[in-house]
Amino acid sequence: MAKTVFQTIVLFVVLTLLQVVCNKIILFNVATPIIFIYVLFRLPINLAKVWIFIIAFLMGLTVDIFGNTPGMNALACTLVSALRLPVLNLYVSREDEMNSPLPSIDSLGIGNYLKYMSTLVILYCIFLFFIQAFTLKDALLTVERMGFSSMLSIILILGIDSLVSTRREKRL
Repeated sequence: MAKTVFQTIVLFVVLTLLQVVCNKIILFNVATPIIFIYVLFRLPINLAKVWIFIIAFLMGLTVDIFGNTPGMNALACTLVSALRLPVLNLYVSREDEMNSPLPSIDSLGIGNYLKYMSTLVILYCIFLFFIQAFTLKDALLTVERMGFSSMLSIILILGIDSLVSTRREKRL
């Protein structure tokens, strides 16, 4: 348990610092990589909801402070944290089917994890970009930003998950 807490804290700090740098990157004037929410996806499913909300709010608030966005990421993270378990239950019928309490490619399988993670990334991008735009004046640009940022973030989060998750290898 202590190992999981330590890994989560290190992952939180590293990805939050990387997100501060990634906020300055806008590909083709529409796609912004959003990688810090991987920590939210990786939290144990048996963690109390109160702690999930607190962690999500603090993650979003930290990115907001460094990115000079007044509460937008904090609100989007909190909304996604409320939808985390219902989305997981859509794709995994029981918690018994998971190998580990940490949602990852190893515990859910590639198909279920990709659906779980993609749904939450898309929801986060929808919440964030509608909060940022707060108007339907440039609706097409907002939809483009949601789509391309979601695709870029999904690819990057899959790469991060492949680096972070520990696979048990059989020794000869």
